[in-house]
Amino acid sequence: MEYRNLPDLKALATLREIVERGGVAEAGRVLNVGQPAVTKRLRGLERCFGVELMVREAGRLRLTDAGERVYGFARLVLEHQVELLGDLRQLRAGGDRLRLAVTQSIGEQLLPDLLLAFADAFPDYRIDSRVGYSRSIHTRLATGLADLALTEIQPDHPDVLVQRWLDDELVLVCSRHHPQGRRELLPVAELPQLQYVLRERESSMRITLDRTLHDIGIHDIPIAMEVGSTDTIVEILERGRHVSFLPRFAVQGAIDAGELHLIRVEGLRIMRTLWIARTRANLDNPVAEAFIRLIRERVPAA
Repeated sequence: MEYRNLPDLKALATLREIVERGGVAEAGRVLNVGQPAVTKRLRGLERCFGVELMVREAGRLRLTDAGERVYGFARLVLEHQVELLGDLRQLRAGGDRLRLAVTQSIGEQLLPDLLLAFADAFPDYRIDSRVGYSRSIHTRLATGLADLALTEIQPDHPDVLVQRWLDDELVLVCSRHHPQGRRELLPVAELPQLQYVLRERESSMRITLDRTLHDIGIHDIPIAMEVGSTDTIVEILERGRHVSFLPRFAVQGAIDAGELHLIRVEGLRIMRTLWIARTRANLDNPVAEAFIRLIRERVPAA
């Protein structure tokens, strides 16, 4: 791989500040450098990528199409840099902290109570948690940026060890006010006739759902919306126009309370496992051991 012509972080930060502050002068004030230095960094970045990143129109700078892509890249790189610095600070802090990564649904539905219980039970320990997609969480584990993870897809890496945690099911739910709100059993062939609001394609549950439907010969269902939050999907379902496949652990309370209706699909059950994953380097981590004991006691495996 060619490393000699990579952009430096200062140049990427300068582009970001020009865009987000609205101009060269404003970026210079934030970065504490003069306007000539800001312009020099921008031109150097353009030489690095071999494209024009910004043009002036009506007295204002705007991003070119290439500039839009480089700006998005700059934001991503700088955010990862901040994350890395935070992770290194935690690493220096000693053995009383745990860097925990969880998926969105687990983070929304299960994590708050677990963190509060852990803080009460182990006041001398600290957990720093992050929410993300399963695949990015696996990367954080493999690269040493996370110590422990609760994930909806089993990691596959020689340095990552996994334990079964919970058995879960993706269930088809809708509002009681939906036309299917009294339906107890739905033939598989009728699935493409419903209107869905689902999690985004990168989410663990969506990956599982798409794979399962593909395996039974359903390659396309009507998706009205893709939403990055299970709680938000539940709110949309309450309007009575859509259905969704959601984790049972996330909606069982609403089903029991009569707020959502569960529709069984004839001949179809989408079962999956939630996993506890950690690196080999954390086998003797006392915080990880304490947290695993607590979550097994409070959310026992089915």
